[in-house]
Amino acid sequence: MRFELKYKILLHKRYFDTGFSILHYFRYILFAWLIKDFVDGLSTRAFIIAGGWAITCYIFGYLWFKYNWIRAEAEVGNRFNLLNQKLRKHLDKSKV
Repeated sequence: MRFELKYKILLHKRYFDTGFSILHYFRYILFAWLIKDFVDGLSTRAFIIAGGWAITCYIFGYLWFKYNWIRAEAEVGNRFNLLNQKLRKHLDKSKV
């Protein structure tokens, strides 16, 4: 498999994974609703809702990357990363 194809597949996976993690808490409400639908015999509706959920996760992840929220998220992580703090201090000292 060519590298470009691997990259595109993993990029789309990352979109979905990011959206899935953003919508994490809503997932529990959805799963409770899906279980109720399965118990009531409405499995077709449950599959449609689950498919809609998957598409929504992908869209949220795509928008997260498109509007650079991913950079802001990484910067928040960097502010609390000890190695990153030391590197920033070292770079600030070297500029003076």
